[in-house]
This record gives sequence, C-alpha cells and structure tokens, in this order.
Amino acid sequence: MSLKAFVPTLILEKPTSGKERDKSGIQCLEVCGKNLYLGGRDSLVQHFVLPGADGPGAQGRGAGVREARRRQLGSRSPILQLGAIPLLNHLLVLSDGSLSALNMFSLEALPGLRRIRAVSLFRLHGSEGAVELFTVSARKKAASVHVVAVDRWECVREVPFPQEPLGLAVDGACLCVATGDRYFLHDREAEATLDLFPHDSPKHAIVLSAVGNGEFLLHAPGALGMFVSRRGVSCRPPVQLSEGVLGAAVHFPYVLTLSCEALCIYSILDQRLKQTVPLHRAKGLLSTPESVFVFSEREVHCLSPVPLQEQIRALVASERVDEALSFVQGVESLLPEDSYKALHRNLTRMAGFVKFYQEDFSEAKDLFIKSDLDPRELISLYPELSPLCEDFKSQHSTVFNARELQTLGEGSAECRSYRSFLADFLRTVRRTDQSHGCQQGVDGALLKLYAMRGESAELVDLLSSLNNCVLSVCVPCLEHHRRFFALGLLYQSHGQDHNAIQTWVDVVNSDDPDSSSFPVYEHIVNLLRQQKDGRLVWRFADWALQKSQEVGVQIFSGREEDSDPLGEEEVLGFLTKYPLALVLYLEHLVYALKSKKERHHTLLAMTYVTQVLQAMETGKVTDTPVNPTRDKLQRFLRESTSFSTAVVQERIRLTCLYEERALLHGVAGEHSQALSILVHEKEDPQAAEDYCEQFGRPLYHVLLGLYLDPARLAPAAAADLLNRNTAAFDPVAVLRALPGAWSLTLVSRYLSESVRGLSHRRKMGRVERSLAKVEHLRHACTRTAVTRGMVKVERGQVCQRCGRSLTEPQFLRSLRGELIHTHCWSNEQPPT
Repeated sequence: MSLKAFVPTLILEKPTSGKERDKSGIQCLEVCGKNLYLGGRDSLVQHFVLPGADGPGAQGRGAGVREARRRQLGSRSPILQLGAIPLLNHLLVLSDGSLSALNMFSLEALPGLRRIRAVSLFRLHGSEGAVELFTVSARKKAASVHVVAVDRWECVREVPFPQEPLGLAVDGACLCVATGDRYFLHDREAEATLDLFPHDSPKHAIVLSAVGNGEFLLHAPGALGMFVSRRGVSCRPPVQLSEGVLGAAVHFPYVLTLSCEALCIYSILDQRLKQTVPLHRAKGLLSTPESVFVFSEREVHCLSPVPLQEQIRALVASERVDEALSFVQGVESLLPEDSYKALHRNLTRMAGFVKFYQEDFSEAKDLFIKSDLDPRELISLYPELSPLCEDFKSQHSTVFNARELQTLGEGSAECRSYRSFLADFLRTVRRTDQSHGCQQGVDGALLKLYAMRGESAELVDLLSSLNNCVLSVCVPCLEHHRRFFALGLLYQSHGQDHNAIQTWVDVVNSDDPDSSSFPVYEHIVNLLRQQKDGRLVWRFADWALQKSQEVGVQIFSGREEDSDPLGEEEVLGFLTKYPLALVLYLEHLVYALKSKKERHHTLLAMTYVTQVLQAMETGKVTDTPVNPTRDKLQRFLRESTSFSTAVVQERIRLTCLYEERALLHGVAGEHSQALSILVHEKEDPQAAEDYCEQFGRPLYHVLLGLYLDPARLAPAAAADLLNRNTAAFDPVAVLRALPGAWSLTLVSRYLSESVRGLSHRRKMGRVERSLAKVEHLRHACTRTAVTRGMVKVERGQVCQRCGRSLTEPQFLRSLRGELIHTHCWSNEQPPT
C-alpha cells in the first residue's frame, strides 16, 4: 500500500474441535493493559495475559500469550459485550440481555453488584476517579446512567431520545446515539438533543465511535466517514469508506474500518487510504491507546502502530516530502515538543529544497524562512559563489531531485532564475536572526550576484550602508565586472576613504560608463566634506575645484559641524586661484556662519567689486544694476557694517559704479557727497530721490540745495522735485531757499498742494483731539458708575490683578472706603 502504518500480528488462534466449533467461536473482545478477555458464543469468558513489548515471543505467532482464567457462565447464550474497569478491577459482561460484573483476575462474580436486566448495549466512561456506566434497553427510548462503585452500582438518571437507541458513544458530557435511521447528539450539561442527519446502515453495521475531544466518527450516507463535533458541526473533511463496513475505530491519526475480508486504514489528515490488511471473516475490532485488535471466529490479531518517525522516514524515502510535512504537522500532539520542532524543521527544509529544484521559488523561499535555513546552505550550491563558504559544511541531506547548478548554462534563463531567487532570499534574511553568524557570506554573495547580473542600483544600496563584505573577496569581483563606483563605496564603507576617492577620481578622469550613470563627482565632494582629517582634503581639493568651483567649494563650506575645522585664512589663501569658489566661501562665512570679521566682509565686498568691473570691461553688463553680482554688491553695502569703508571707496573712487559710491558715502553719513554723485556724475534725478527716500526725508532739502546751487542751477529739476514730493518739504524753508527772481507760476503747483496739505493736517488734528476727549469721558463715566454701587466680597475671592485675597485684613484696610485699591485698575477698566 502507499504507507505501512500498522504491523499486523496473529497473537491468538483458538483450536477447532469438531462439533463444538460453531459454539466456541469468539463473539467479543476486551483489552485492558496486558489483559485480554474473550467472550465466546457458548457463554465462556476467557482471560489471557499478553506478553510485554520486549518479552519473549512478542513478535512470534501467538507465542507468549498464556491463558490465566476461564469462566463458564450459567446460560448458553453468547457474550455480546465485555468491558473492563481497571480502577475497580471489574469486568462487565453482557449476555442474554443482562449485565453482570466479574472480578478482572479471578473471574468470580461480584455479589454486591446485582445484574442489570433488559440491556442491549453499554458504554463506560471514567472521569476524575468516578466511573459512569451507560446502558441502553431495547424496551425504552432512553439511556440509563449508573454510577459504579466497588460494591454497588446505582442508576442516577435517564437520558431520553426521540427514537430507540441502537448505538451509543460517550465522550465526556456529550452522548452520540444512533437509532434505526438517524444520529442524535445529546449534551448532558445543557440537556439539549440535536438531530444530526439520517443514515442507511443496517442494525449490525452501524458505525459510531468516539474520536476524543468531543468529536465522533459516524457512518454517513454515501459511505462517508463523517467527523462531528459536540456542537454538531464537522471540523474535518469526511473519509470516503469502502462498501460493506462492519465497524470502525479511531487510532489517531488513522481511521480503521473493518469488512469481512480486509481492514482498511485511512488517514484522518488527508482522508486517503494508506494501508489494507487482508483478513478472513473478521467480526470486530477494538482500539486501545497502544494498538488495535481485530478478531474473527478463531483468531485475534494485534495491529501495532509503526513508530511515527519510521513512517515519516518511509514517506521521505518514497519522495513524498510534502506528505511527510503535513503528517508531522498533524501529529504534533503525539510527539515531544523538542522532537517535533527538530523533525518539523528538518522536513520543512527538505521540502524547501524539493521546491527549489522544481523551480517553485516562491514556495521554496517560504519554507526556507520557516525552517530557519542557514543561508550558507544555499550559497554553497552555487559554484560561482561557493568560495565564500569554503569553511562551511552542509548539514542537510540531499533530496531526490537534487541537481548540479554548475551544469546550467551561463546566461541561460534557468541560471538567471536561480540567481534571482538566491538574491531575493538573501535580501529577505539579511539583517535578521536567520543570517546571524554568516553576515559576511550573505553580503558577499549579494555583492557578487548584483555585480554579475548588472544590478547597479541594488549594488549601490548594499554598499551605501553598513555591510560585512570581505575586501579580499569582493574587490577583485568588482574590478572584474568594472563596477568601479561600487568599488569606491565598498572602500568607503570599510573606512578606506583615500582608496575610495582615488577610485572615483580615476572613474571621472576616464571614459568609464560609471561616470555618467552615477554622481561620482558629487560623491567625491561629499566624502571630502565629511573628512575630519584635512590631509585628504588638501590632497584632492585642487582636482575638485578644477572640475567645478561651484560644487567643489562645498568641500570647505559644507563641512560637518563636528569635523575638525580647516583654517579660514588657509582656505582663503588657497581659494584665491578660484574666484567663484572664493566668493561662495566668503558668502558662507558672512551669511551662514555670521562672521563679523572686518577682513571677511571687506574681502567679500572687494571680490564683488572686482567681478562687477571685470564684467563691465568685457561688455557683458552695463553700468546699470541689472546683474545678480551687482545686486549682491549693493545689498551687501547697505546691510553690512563690518567692512572697511575706506578700502572699498578707494577701490571704486574713479570707477563708474556711481550708486555703489553713493551708498558708501551714505554709510559714512556723507549724504551731500552721495547726492552730488547721483545728480552731477550719474545724472539720475530719480536715483537721487530714491536715495532720499531710503536714508530719510530731511535729505530732500539737501537735494533741493544742490539743484539751487548758483554754480549748477537747475530750475526745472528743482521744480519737478518740489511738485513730486510736496509732503517731504517744509513750505517756510522752501520759500526761504527759492531765488527771489523765480516766478510764482514755476512753483504754483507746489504752493497750492502744500497749503492744502497744511489745512488738511490742521483739521485732522482737531478731529483727533475731539475723539480723544470723548474716549476719556466714556472711561470716566464707566468708572463712576462702577464705584457707586455695593460690591459683595465673599471668602476666598482674590484680586485678579495682584492675586491677594480680598478678605485679608491688610488688604481691606488698604481700601480706605473705596471699592478696590487703585493698583488693581488697568486702563480705567473695573475689576471682574
């Protein structure tokens, strides 16, 4: 058959004796420990003692079984049922419709236990030291419950059923009854009866057996072995039985069904037929915790279960690993915890390898993770990766479908799929407990796989973080596959910054594809920026700035706060060869680091001036402030107070940077000179007016004086200034400054707007004073209304202004007849 679950042994064979043959046949059987009891058709009870498991003749054909006692009952009716109560040393015998009790060893009748008459079948149930006896009578639609003691038994209750019981099974408080056409389930605690389903079995072939844990096996229509729980539901798939079943028993994890010529053994776990034992004219079977007994008219067979480990090994040997794994999971409760865990782990690994070689990679990955497979077991299977695990010895057994991966063609689809699976598995277990102790092998294998498969992004991710790659193994691999950017990351992750930078410099200087695929230059700058030691910085700074001043200056301006600072003066001296980098570094010092050193501010201003003048000389810009550098220069001159004004003035004194020269005079408080530059040299009246607006309105009179200077008299400009900025001038001062020869028409607009403005301001002043008086009167009225009334002060109240208790004696004395002290008033508002 598909599996050898039980080993059958003939343990007893009764001799035939001519005429007495038909009368002396075996009718029923009971086993209790090493005690075997047979009930004959001639009312004979026989007691046999079975040999021990290791006793002589245990494996022989009936050898070692000896008869201890026999007793012939009074009547010649067949014995229908036997039942042993080891707790009380009782043997119950059902014969001729009566139930009697004998001593288990002497087979003598027990006088204190009178016969129970009209019994068609019985069941025993023991719990917590008490023994219950359930009897069924053909005359009643009920089962009687007896409590059995050493010298008596007593009927304590009856459980009624809708129909006459023909079969009974007991499991705790639950009773399952078979009638002529139906099955019923009765809960003794809830006193509730549940109608299950009909059956079509004849009376002599009713299958009803207790499985355990409140579950029963019933023979359902269609030759189905149905499992029913105490709630009346089926929690397992049914077993498809053969036709002509005479009886059934459960010996977990198997269901054994008996027919006239064979015993069929089915698995409860997968509902398949596992073994068939040929028998001749078998009559019944009995399941005990140790084994199963089957008897016929003259023979008794013992079916000893094959040890679970042997069954599992047999399944594995027959290449049924999945079935073996399911079997182990199903019999977990029958195995010691440590043994189960080890067995389950080994089988799970083996199943994983079977799936692995079948290229069912998803299932294989799950099984490898569940079984906590050492990643090196897989790595060692790949020839190109095996050097990573030279010192590792595989612990798993070779499975039946194992194949040599080196036979796969390099670059074939099969080869790619196996490598892809390994990379996926290693990514999953990396940094988990499963890879503990073999991180170097895992990271090295991933690096090699990524390099071989051209997975540059994954390779960069691996090496950009903490890793356990071994340089002596991984460096040659990366060089062979020309992964030079990744090689630099590998050096960096192992603290070899010089090698990393030198590798990247070679990449940038060459035509290697890595230089365009990755921001190699930026990585160099970033690594130099992070250096705590300045030696590497000065070694590669020139190269970095020659490539890009704007990016390379970040080596100095973007350094980490905890890095050893480079000398500012040394950096400034070095950057004199790189004007753009120098400006950016000075801006970093002034704006980011908030430096107040005069040298830094002055040098930045001078650098701005130099850049602006150079641009103007090359014709790239005009003298108008429309380029960014000139805007930055003007903003710097307005905002900075730390640069040397004299030095900057001397630099731009003879240049066409009129606005900058004016700003410098303004910073020095020389507003007349600043306005003179804007009016006479730049010849930009609007710029002069903007200057006055920026530095203060009184400067409008200074600007008017420049226009009215007899040496450079500009009447039109003076008139325009007055007309555009009427509110900025004092009319009296203007009239005094204007030449007497001017006509009234020239300044009529200014005069009319000025007079109108004075009148408006005077009227608005009156309105504001009147509003202030009204507001004052409103507050005074509110205060008067509040202070005239009575205020009730309760104990515990406090002043919301000072927090003192209002009932404090010192506080009350300070009131002096007023509602509250004046220090509590704020903005004339009464207290709340």
